[in-house]
Formats: sequence, structure tokens, C-alpha cells
Amino acid sequence: MPNPPATVTIRKGGDDDGHVGSLAQVHQEAERELPDLPPNPVMEAIDLNVFYGDFHAVHDVKLSFGKNEITALIGPSGCGKSTVLRCLNRMNDLVAGARVEGQVTYHGQDIYARGVDPIMVRTHIGMVFQKPNPFPKSIYDNIAYGPRVTGMKVDKMDDVVEEALRGAALWDEVKDKLKQSAYGLSGGQQQRLCIARTIATKPDVILMDEPCSALDPIATSRIEDLMLELREQYTIIIVTHNMQQAARVSDRTAFFTAKPDETTGNRTGLLVEYNLTNKLFSNPNDKRTEDYISGRFG
Repeated sequence: MPNPPATVTIRKGGDDDGHVGSLAQVHQEAERELPDLPPNPVMEAIDLNVFYGDFHAVHDVKLSFGKNEITALIGPSGCGKSTVLRCLNRMNDLVAGARVEGQVTYHGQDIYARGVDPIMVRTHIGMVFQKPNPFPKSIYDNIAYGPRVTGMKVDKMDDVVEEALRGAALWDEVKDKLKQSAYGLSGGQQQRLCIARTIATKPDVILMDEPCSALDPIATSRIEDLMLELREQYTIIIVTHNMQQAARVSDRTAFFTAKPDETTGNRTGLLVEYNLTNKLFSNPNDKRTEDYISGRFG
């Protein structure tokens, strides 16, 4: 797939129609023919509400995620998009005082139902974080860690490691230094290593929380190309502040905003609009979406 144009810039103010159109144009090269909504969602958030103690962080989110699709969650800081992402594999279980109401389903199974093991959930729904976080181990042991701790049955760990590194487009760069520390890799290589570590356990869904925010443009381009390749095997859900990135790689986009409480000033995250990426950027249904992508706020 050819690289998308690198000359489109996000403008503050100016011609709104030209701005919206430019983001839609960026998306054209990655666009696929898809129905308006995923016909057989891999995952769904149904009336999802998230609380941190008494603070209502996310309000009534309804989303569905299609197989072999990339969905981008966008919106200003504090709108709850990362909170929603972390709910999708129960990472919020690790936050003191966090409470989730509603449902998050994976192939129809509520992952918050009684008796569901969150460790098994994270085996099927992997996560790549904002900053590369390789373990203080060798490149090889970083990849082998997941299969070992989850008790994955493998005939030959060397094959698992190679397959994961090839899947993350990293094998050719590291195949001669697998026993060296992962800390010796560049930032972009470390992030691809973390992706390889995630796919080594054969997940179905990959969550990515701003995976390129700490990377330079060249490394960012590599990760975006990799996402498009991984889409053939995985469902990918990405949080990004970069609207151009959402336009370049995603099939669908969900726009969130934050509504301040008049009494406390706390901001509750709301899902404003969810649509095919090209439609959302070229012809948004809600003025709040149009204001955000045209640079009027956020």
C-alpha cells in the first residue's frame, strides 16, 4: 500500500470545509468498502459507564468493533477515550476505586461477568501502551515471556519468537542480536518489540494507547504501516490525539468529548459520534465533531 500524502496539515481555524476534506482525502488510500456498522462485532461496549470513586468518568458509551478493522478513538484530553480503551481488557481493574457498569462483550461474552478471569481476557485482548515498555530482559526473552507465563503450548519457542518478530516487522533488524538487551533498541524498535510481545500470545484484539506519541515521524510511519498489515489478522483499537493518524489508518472513528459538571467542574467523557472514518471526517453528523476536527476546540 502506498504511503499517504505527508503534506496535509491540521489547521487551527481557517477554512473548515477545506480542513475536513483534507482529512478525508488522507483516508482515501486506506479506505475499504465496509457496512455502516460491523455486522458481527468482535467486541461491543453496551451502556458503558466508568467511575473512579464518586467521579463519573465515562457516560453511557455504545460502540461495536468489527473483525479485521482498525477503530480510532479520538477527542480532546480528558474525554475518556483511554479510560474506555482500558475497559476493553479490564486494565481498569488495576486502578483503586475504579468501577465499571454496563457491559463489554467479546464474541458475545461479557468480560465483566462473574467468574471471568481478567488474565485470560488480556490473553485474548492484548495491549500496547503509549511509551515503549520492554522488560529488562533480552529481546528473545521479551517475546518468550508471554507464552511462558500463560502456559501456552509451543513446540519450539524459537519459532514463536521469530514469528512474532516477523509479524511486527522487526525480525530482520534484530535476528542477529536476540540475546542482547531490549533496552539497546531505538524507541521505534522498542515499540515494535512491544507489539511483537503482544502478538506472541496469539491475541484476537490489539489495543493501542497512543502508540506513536513518543516516536519520531519515521518511526511513526513504520508503526502505521505495521498496523495496516496487522489488520489482516487482528482487530485493532487505537487511541490517538493525531487526527491525521486516525484518517490514515482507521476504518472507523469514534469521537469523544468531555462535559464539565456545573457543580464540581469534573469532566465526564461522552461519545459524540461513531462512523466510518471517511464519513466522520468528510461529513460529520454532529456540530461538536465538526468543531473539533476543524480546530475550533481541543
